[in-house]
Amino acid sequence: MHHQSILPDEDLASVILSDLKRVVREYATAATESTCPEIRKLFTDLTNSTLNMQGQLFTTMQSQQMYNTSSPALRQEIDKQGKQYDQTLQKTNQFVQQKLSGIAQQSVYYTSRPNVAHIPQQQAQQPPVFYS
Repeated sequence: MHHQSILPDEDLASVILSDLKRVVREYATAATESTCPEIRKLFTDLTNSTLNMQGQLFTTMQSQQMYNTSSPALRQEIDKQGKQYDQTLQKTNQFVQQKLSGIAQQSVYYTSRPNVAHIPQQQAQQPPVFYS
């Protein structure tokens, strides 16, 4: 039995391409929100796999002239955005290192505190006496 699609192939491929882009964003969010290493790896692998599918579909659509590319960006604008990204990445790395360093210092402080069970209790002091 021959099944005819309601949408032309170009439109159907565009819908699938859009869905793959959305799924990549969802998986990337899930990976960054995961606290369990195994779950993070699962979503990272799913993100990469979906990115590969999206790239293959895009390449196929482009070769079949089903995808209209946007106008070319100016090299100067691309370089500017790249420099901004590099600066943001550097600031983020510095921030993370500072926070990790602070956490490590706090950890040392808390683990090197004396065992309070072996410190003799001081006698309760008498409350101050006020004379009028």
